[in-house]
Amino acid sequence: MTLMTAMSTAAGAPALAAGAAAGALPAAEGSGSVVGAAAPATGLAALAWLLIAAPAAGAAILLLAGRRSDAWGHWLGLAASLVSACLGVGILAQVLGLPASERVMEADLWRWFSSGDLTVDVGLRIDPLSLTFVVLVTFVGFLIHLYSVAYMSHDRDRRRFFAYLNLFVAAMLTLVLGDSYLVLFVGWEGVGLASYLLIGFWNTAEADAPRSEREKSVDNATAAKKAFLMNRVGDMGLLAAMMAMVAQTGSVAFDAVLPAAASGQVSTGWLTAIGLALLVAACGKSAQFPLQAWLGDAMAGPTPVSALIHAATMVTAGVYLMVRSGAILEGAPAAALAVAVIGAITLLLGAIIGSAKDDMKKVLAASTMSQIGYMMLGAGLGPIGYAFAIFHLLTHGFFKAQLFLGAGSVMHAMGDQVDMRRFGALRTAMTITWITMGIGWLAILGVPPLSGFWSKDKIIEAAFIGHGAQPWILGGVALLGAGLTAFYMSRLFFMIFHGTARWTTQDDPQGAVHPHESSPLMTAPLIILSVFSLGLGGLLSAGDAFAIWLEPVTGHVDHTHHVPVLPVPVIMGATLALVVVGVAAAWLLYARRAVPTTAPPAGALVEAARRDMYQDAINETLAMRPGQALVTATRATESHVVDGAVEGVAIGTTAAGRLVRRTESGYVRSYAGYMLAGTVLALIAVVASRF
Repeated sequence: MTLMTAMSTAAGAPALAAGAAAGALPAAEGSGSVVGAAAPATGLAALAWLLIAAPAAGAAILLLAGRRSDAWGHWLGLAASLVSACLGVGILAQVLGLPASERVMEADLWRWFSSGDLTVDVGLRIDPLSLTFVVLVTFVGFLIHLYSVAYMSHDRDRRRFFAYLNLFVAAMLTLVLGDSYLVLFVGWEGVGLASYLLIGFWNTAEADAPRSEREKSVDNATAAKKAFLMNRVGDMGLLAAMMAMVAQTGSVAFDAVLPAAASGQVSTGWLTAIGLALLVAACGKSAQFPLQAWLGDAMAGPTPVSALIHAATMVTAGVYLMVRSGAILEGAPAAALAVAVIGAITLLLGAIIGSAKDDMKKVLAASTMSQIGYMMLGAGLGPIGYAFAIFHLLTHGFFKAQLFLGAGSVMHAMGDQVDMRRFGALRTAMTITWITMGIGWLAILGVPPLSGFWSKDKIIEAAFIGHGAQPWILGGVALLGAGLTAFYMSRLFFMIFHGTARWTTQDDPQGAVHPHESSPLMTAPLIILSVFSLGLGGLLSAGDAFAIWLEPVTGHVDHTHHVPVLPVPVIMGATLALVVVGVAAAWLLYARRAVPTTAPPAGALVEAARRDMYQDAINETLAMRPGQALVTATRATESHVVDGAVEGVAIGTTAAGRLVRRTESGYVRSYAGYMLAGTVLALIAVVASRF
């Protein structure tokens, strides 16, 4: 659907550009913001529209061209991604040149549909929040495309892979640039479709392939379906929220719903219902408790897909939805608290799971779950946390892409193996990967002055702001999560690059694996991402530059009136102390000691973490098995009641037909007898009626 929308939009680009030049598309009123003049709004809208159309057109061409484009299709996909990235940076530069009061702009593109009093227009919204996502999606997306040229070089379906990557980027851009919840929903569903196609990308195997490969292809398809179906559960929340918006405001446009929520036109009860429904949607898309079980299985897709999903696209969409809907959460304190609590639970849950996994990619998946939990916690804290949530989302996008692409580099060198227990001492064979992943490791730990220190610590500090027991509980969980993050990420780093070389005991057709550094097309994106992991956080935190940048959307917050229950230096010191403890524990357990090549027996908590805290079993018990029982009962009712009644009528009709058939003998004397019998019966009835 997103692809069709983008393609149809591409056909109208010249008209849009002409309208922009003539000032034909006036800017709409922003949510609590002054909207810029028509000419800048429409000119930038034309560029933003092309920003979406470029990857969408690339995907369409690659899919329609088919096998004819196998030789050059990946370069087309890369070029489309590069065009989108250049347009994104160009739009950002132009908006940075505008006064803060003119940085929120909307432009209508066309009338989608009208139904009664409800009218829905397709339009774009350009503001600091959407542009932050645009730059992250396009720039990191381009680096992932570049990396994929080498990573997928031997895959026979590389052209289709790049088409799906382009579609993913186009869908995410539609999501963040739409000016209404319904346009957002189009991108939301497009992201879900693209993730399904990419998670299950390796879903076929040759008939004569080894049994293990055929079983793996089935598992990959199952993982894709699992992600798709669990996201549909979340989608029901977004649909319910939009229905409630229409019922209360008569619109799903941001510039109608959000001002109505902020001004008190919608009751607290309705805002709470809408906020909780939006939270359900965010839990599904961003893998938050209790809809997080699909994220680990999503590692079945190629590693660049994992990087794109976790760093720049799918799982970040839920955080965007929460911050974009800030006016709703501010009018519904119970819903906002629910967002913060879900984030706190998930950041702790993901950290515990990540501490027990031996699959390198699943450790990073659990890490994403936990870090998104931090962002949801920040979003649930209200205006004091919105900017920090998006700040951490931005820095996390760079170092998490770096970590996933680094993991792909290790897999490339180790014959696609992911078991960290069979790695070790790879720093000497893969120096560039070791250094770049080390930078990403320190960034996610929050070691100063790397990016994670400036963003994650702000959320921890904000969690300690409040009244009563709430700041102590939320802040304590955030602190504990920092220590666990240091442990499981250090465990991953040390098991891969330090200790003894356990890969020498593995057999392959040549007798042993031979680790080596990846090609420049794979290491160049790692080096570029390292630069951002090193310096982006400090650059954007100077003078609260990023918070000020987001003020046209999130509003101005005077932090002097929001003081944590603990002094900030104490919180920072406690955070760094827990980080040091986590790193030291991992070093002693996994770098100084011999690591067994198979997972040893463990206690109940570790075993539960290895099994994702039994989330699949819980989901099967609460959702799947009752559904199966209902289907069985329905099938039994259909078989014995419905089918029985139908078959009974059929049998009775057949029997009646046989009886009537015997009366049709064809003899005149038989018919005369029937007539005589009928006449006699009629006379008897007449006589009887007289008495």
